Amino acid sequence: MKRAREKDNGVYHAALRGLQIELVKLQRHLIRHHQKILVLVEGRDGAGKDGAIKAITEHMSPRETRIVALGKPSDRERSEWYFQRYVSHLPAGGEFVLFNRSWYNRAGVERVMVFCNKQECEDFLVAVPIFEDLLVRSGIQLFKYYLDIDRDEQKARLQARRNDPLKQWKISPIDQAALKHWKDYSRARDVMLARTSVTYAPWTIVRANDKPTARLNLIRDLLSRLDYGGKAKPRQIAPDRAIVFPFDRDALRDGRLSA
Repeated sequence: MKRAREKDNGVYHAALRGLQIELVKLQRHLIRHHQKILVLVEGRDGAGKDGAIKAITEHMSPRETRIVALGKPSDRERSEWYFQRYVSHLPAGGEFVLFNRSWYNRAGVERVMVFCNKQECEDFLVAVPIFEDLLVRSGIQLFKYYLDIDRDEQKARLQARRNDPLKQWKISPIDQAALKHWKDYSRARDVMLARTSVTYAPWTIVRANDKPTARLNLIRDLLSRLDYGGKAKPRQIAPDRAIVFPFDRDALRDGRLSA
């Protein structure tokens, strides 16, 4: 019933406004206490990563909030330690940073499209828990979200993107290959989640077939996991666990993730 109500545009915007007020409270707290928050937003092509990030950051301070969306690495960057180009974008004290795709490109698009070899991918899967352990030990509060949609929904969204003159900038050859390599992406996702969801840096899955519901529940989940002054009552920011839930290996078999 709650999800049905939230599909109404007015109800959605009212709910979003309330959550965005909570995000402003959170930001004031983290600035005051010099805390560092890092949110990684990963997912299928067309899963709604841009929209989710916009909903989170729309009313946050542009000075202390950064969205990182790195492009194709340069020749020099390809010769560096893999994580090197990401390090300079990590949050300092008082900053809230979101990565719209992150170092997990290596376990996803780079693996599927053979932009890296098998050994490079394996080395990444071994190294990333160590890297993230260092981040958490340094005081960064790390949150990793994977937005998942089914194949029919992805097909519809990518087609709508091609037909919308305002979204032409989103079209890329990688998007064109997404449906063709659907199964390959599923297998890569499953390996990535299984091997890199650890106690200090777990993955959280967002079922994103319905964009408004996904955005609201992602924000609720994030808020519910953080402490800040003036925080709303738990029931006001409790996420729907049918929509957003901590990853566990059973999700690879029980239908909660798209096959």
